[in-house]
Amino acid sequence: MEINMCFSPNMDDEYEKLIRRMNPPRVVIDNDSCKNATVVRVDSANKHGILLEVVQVLTDLNLIITKAYISSDGGWFMDVFNVTDQDGNKITDEEVLDYIHKVIPNHKIILPFLFEHFYVEPNTCTGLLIQSLGPESCFTSSMRSVGVTPKMDHTVIELTGSDRPGLLSEVSAVLTHLNCNVVGAEVWTHNTRAAAVMHVTDRETNAPITDLERLSRIKELLCHVLKGSNSSRRAAKTVVSHKQTTHTARRLHQMMFADRDYERAPGYEMAEASEDEKQRPMVEVVNWYDKDYSVVTIRSKDRPKLLFDTVCTLTDMQYVVFHANINAEGPEAYQDYYIRHLDGSPVNSDAERQRMIQCLEAAIERRVSEGLKLELCTTDRVGLLSDVTRIFRENSLTVMRAEVTTKDGKAINTFYVRDASGYPVDAKTIDSIRQVIGQTILKVKGGLEDSKAVAQESTTRFLFGGLFKSRSFVNFGLVRSYS
Repeated sequence: MEINMCFSPNMDDEYEKLIRRMNPPRVVIDNDSCKNATVVRVDSANKHGILLEVVQVLTDLNLIITKAYISSDGGWFMDVFNVTDQDGNKITDEEVLDYIHKVIPNHKIILPFLFEHFYVEPNTCTGLLIQSLGPESCFTSSMRSVGVTPKMDHTVIELTGSDRPGLLSEVSAVLTHLNCNVVGAEVWTHNTRAAAVMHVTDRETNAPITDLERLSRIKELLCHVLKGSNSSRRAAKTVVSHKQTTHTARRLHQMMFADRDYERAPGYEMAEASEDEKQRPMVEVVNWYDKDYSVVTIRSKDRPKLLFDTVCTLTDMQYVVFHANINAEGPEAYQDYYIRHLDGSPVNSDAERQRMIQCLEAAIERRVSEGLKLELCTTDRVGLLSDVTRIFRENSLTVMRAEVTTKDGKAINTFYVRDASGYPVDAKTIDSIRQVIGQTILKVKGGLEDSKAVAQESTTRFLFGGLFKSRSFVNFGLVRSYS
C-alpha cells in the first residue's frame, strides 16, 4: 500500500515553532577564555533575522563587538561575539551580564509590515499612520513622507526627504507652535536626503496626541515646511512600518533605503574626490559557485554600531547570512558574509550586485560621525529643541545628525554640526553659541579640527545653502499663514 503524505506551509510553520520550543536559545558568557574581551556565545534553532536580534541587543547595551564568528547552516544557529565596554574592558557588571542572559533568549525582533495606502484605526494608542498617496500628494516636491502615529506615551512622527540647512530648526518650530513637546528624536542625513523619527507629546497633558483633526493639522504644516522651495524629481511614494514598533535605528535605515539615498546625487563623485580615500568603505560582492553562496567583503573605518548597520541592511534586503567572520580589533573593521536570498539563491546579476554594494555603502555612511560633536544637557522644556537649532541656524551651522532624549525632566541632546558652506566650524562661532546657550549646558566633544572642510560638496549637498542665513523661522510667515 502506498501512502502519500503532504505537509502544508502552515504545518511547516508549526513544526519550526515546535523545534524552537524544544530547543530554546542558549546563551553562554565567558570572561576567562579571552584575555581582552568577554565572549558571548549564542546557540539557537535557526530562523530569519535571529542574527540581527542578537546584534541589536548587544548594540543597544552600547557594547563594542571586536570579533564575531557566525554559522547558521542547516537548522541551527551558532554565534560567538567578543565584546567590550566603551573603554575596551571586559563586561563585569552583573546587571548587564544578567540582562544578556535573559533578553537574548526571549528577544522578539519585529519585522516591518509595509503598506502603500492610508491606515487608520481610530481611538487606539497605536493606530494612526498618515502617508502620502500618489503623485497628487503634497509630498511631491521634496518630502517623501510625513507619518504620524499615536503610540504608547508619545506620538511618533516620521519624516524623510530632501535635506537643507535649517530643516530641523523649521520642523521643531512648527511643532512648538502646535503645542507639541519633542521628548525624543533621532535625525540622520546622507547624500542630500534626511530622515527623522520624532517622539512628541501634548504640551498641556504630556500625553500622546490622538485627536485626528490635530494630527491632520500637524501633517499639513510639516508637509508645507518640508517641501519648501525645493523640488525633487523623485516620486512621492511612501512606505512606513505598521504601528511604528520597529527599532528606531532600523526604522531610519528602512526609511532612507525607501527614499533611495543610496543613489548618488549629480556631482557627488566630484565632491567625493576631495575626501580621504581611507575613510570610504570598500564593499565587494562575488559568487562562490561551488557552494552557491555570494561572498560580501566589507572593509571600512571602525565605529560603534557598524555591525548592526550592515546586518540590518542585509536582513531588510531579504538576504540570509549563513556564515560570517568579523574583526574590528584595530582602527579598521573587516566583515565577510556568506549569504543567499531567502529563496536560497545567490546574487543573480551585476545590477543586483551593484545595488547591494551601494546600499551597504549607504548603511555604513549614514551614521558616520562627521562634523563637530556638541552635547547639550539641561532641564527639558517645550520649545528647547526649536530654540537650540534656531541658534545653530542663525550662526550658519547645519545639523548632520542628532539624537534627542529626555529623562526625568532632563534633556540630553547630541548634535553633529558643520558649517553650511562646507568650511571648518569656526572656534569663535562655537564660543558665541555657547555664550548664548550656556557654557556648562552646551559642551564640545572632541576638537574643532574634527570638523573637516568639504567645500566642493556644499553645492550638491544643499541646493539652497544661501537661505541658511535668513531670518529666524518666526519671520517666514509660514506659521501665521496657517494659524
